[in-house]
Amino acid sequence: MSAMTTMAGKNVLVTGGTGGIGLATATGLARQGATVGIVGRDSARAAAAADRIRAAGAGDVQVFTGDLSAQREVRAVAEQVLTAYPRLDVLVNNVGGYWATRHTTEDGLERTFAVNHLAPFLLTNLLLDRLTASAPARVVTVSSGAQAMGRLAFDDLQGVRSYRGQRAYNQSKLANVMFTYELARRLEGTGVTANVLHPGVVRTSFGQEDSGWWMRLMLPLVRPFMKSPERGARTSIHLASSPELDGVSGKYFADGRAKSSSRASYDVEAAARLWQVSAGLVGLRATGGPAS
Repeated sequence: MSAMTTMAGKNVLVTGGTGGIGLATATGLARQGATVGIVGRDSARAAAAADRIRAAGAGDVQVFTGDLSAQREVRAVAEQVLTAYPRLDVLVNNVGGYWATRHTTEDGLERTFAVNHLAPFLLTNLLLDRLTASAPARVVTVSSGAQAMGRLAFDDLQGVRSYRGQRAYNQSKLANVMFTYELARRLEGTGVTANVLHPGVVRTSFGQEDSGWWMRLMLPLVRPFMKSPERGARTSIHLASSPELDGVSGKYFADGRAKSSSRASYDVEAAARLWQVSAGLVGLRATGGPAS
């Protein structure tokens, strides 16, 4: 099977697919023959991104619009996806953000934790039955090397008592890794795999909505040394499509290779606790499904 047809006949959903790494990931998978759905906040930007994917010689592209900081919109996107795709082969949880100051969502949650962790947690759970029915299937979640500096502050996950943008971001990226490892444990034997990755430091508009003074100072200096979105997307594409990774689950990848994540990320009890807390925050049972 050639690289251009590796994903032929497969349906893939990429969140945050309207720019940066997400757009490059969606384009790369579409070039391999996948039917790709992209999720973005702005309908015009999402439509333009879909046109760019098609112009790159890719195939079928579908747009799903939703602000994933809001749980009602996560649920609406999930409903649209379930209607559009009788089968779902790959979910790429790519959406993410950085905010230097504390913002709250319409659900009353701290935005970094809501977007970076709770959105993929909720969306994955809402689509899990479809992924399982489509097995073999894959869940790919984009984390960051910042996970190595993360700590789960269970006594203040929302940063109410103390907030620093970098600390909140590090925590959310560690949560991505721990969620993936716990998901892999829960999915063992189902034919659905779950892996997580660090894409590298990539030239995108990431964090520019509320970047903080230090990011504005440093970015012009480091930008020449950052990866292009296309290079940054390579590991996401590899995890979503490579036949070499059939059955591989519960791993952390960087530069296309499995690597060790932080020591904290392997804490099984903390991962189970994070799952329970997250389920409560999004209105799911800890074992899956809507809370009663």
